[in-house]
Amino acid sequence: MEGSQDSGARSLPSFADLGIAAPIVDRLTADGITEPFPIQALTIPDALAGRDICGKARTGSGKTLAFGLPIVQSISRGAPKRPRALILVPTRELASQIVRALGPLAHIRKLRTESFFGGVPINRHKRALQYGVDIAVATPGRLNDLLDRRDISLEDIETVVLDEADQMADMGFMPQVRQILERISGTPQTMLFSATLDGDVDKLVKQYQNSPVYHELADEAESSESMTHRFIGVQPDDKIEVTADISAGPERTLIFVRTQRRADRIAKQLTRLGVPASAMHGGLNQGKRERVLKAFSTSRSSVMVATNIAARGIHVDEIGIVLHFDPPEEAKTYLHRSGRTARAGADGIVVTLVLSDQVRDVHDLRRKAGVREAIVPMSPGDERLADLAGWEPPLDERPMTSNGGGQRRGGSNGQSRRPANRGGQRNRQQGPRSPLSDQGQPRQRRDDDRFDRSERPRAHASV
Repeated sequence: MEGSQDSGARSLPSFADLGIAAPIVDRLTADGITEPFPIQALTIPDALAGRDICGKARTGSGKTLAFGLPIVQSISRGAPKRPRALILVPTRELASQIVRALGPLAHIRKLRTESFFGGVPINRHKRALQYGVDIAVATPGRLNDLLDRRDISLEDIETVVLDEADQMADMGFMPQVRQILERISGTPQTMLFSATLDGDVDKLVKQYQNSPVYHELADEAESSESMTHRFIGVQPDDKIEVTADISAGPERTLIFVRTQRRADRIAKQLTRLGVPASAMHGGLNQGKRERVLKAFSTSRSSVMVATNIAARGIHVDEIGIVLHFDPPEEAKTYLHRSGRTARAGADGIVVTLVLSDQVRDVHDLRRKAGVREAIVPMSPGDERLADLAGWEPPLDERPMTSNGGGQRRGGSNGQSRRPANRGGQRNRQQGPRSPLSDQGQPRQRRDDDRFDRSERPRAHASV
């Protein structure tokens, strides 16, 4: 397997230098895209030459144009129900975004693009295929449904792309992906892009690629020089108000939680505290998901609370803060979520809220992720929460210990920078909330930490 590695530090050729045709370059320039990203500069010449490609690069590195431009320039037009290019993706949001990115470019060559995923009537997809689709962007579940109904044929596929292959593996879609690849006739050009290339992804490379050219960018831990990591120790009753303090600023904030129910509840609580927020998860219908994502990407709603599975297809630039309301269990998940910020050279902040009984697990997470920052206790109203970009812990600040040690400190004036008239905000002078209710009984914790069954990928479900 041939390979190359590039951090993007050296100057890059233009799209024209890479072999992209003038009409497509002109359209890119009109859209403000004048210089290729490193992954594009590395892979486009090989893709145009028809070689199989195995690309390792994180989310937000520019993979869509890396495989999309060669497809648009090279494929021929297809017959009804027989597309020429197939792009497999893990989520419906990613499918929609790829179509939005490639549609105007494909139009130059009179090529038709269409996305195929669950949550919309399958007959709508059937009609589109009967009319003619040249570039099909699909999730594995819906594509297998269409294949079983004989609404689509893969016999004329010239190029197949597996985008975010590691995410498809994590979501349990590999059996469906293999079923699809087995139904493709001949030996099409195969391009695979993934943040990691081990495990099931490596098996795909060995089984379905022919002497691929291997291109690797620096991984997320190596390419996050402009990313600031903060671990904040909080008390359970302060967690939502600390989240509101962090999210109240002008930065677009993406908050990760474990379950659908939790996403809905936190979004409502933040809104009541004066921080308008929306929830994104698999329990929403497709129209609602698209409206939430559009509002977030256009900054009409600057705070979004998402489950990890739903957020895997979110590709939004200029996310200033990623907040792990629930710490992830794996370092790989932590790095992937965190990579939603500090993209394309921008600065970004990654915040993880840590309860006292999570300290040991988070210490292990930090070690595996290569992040050195200590856990620093804070409480609502601490002025550092409202100014994380310039936060430097005081010299006397000590890491939070596993028994919840560490002094709780407030801001210099004890006030939050959030508006003072927010409903539901308790008086800062009252201090931490008592673990007892007003009737003197222990407060009951809501059972919202359980993993929702609806968030588990089903082996044969359309995404």
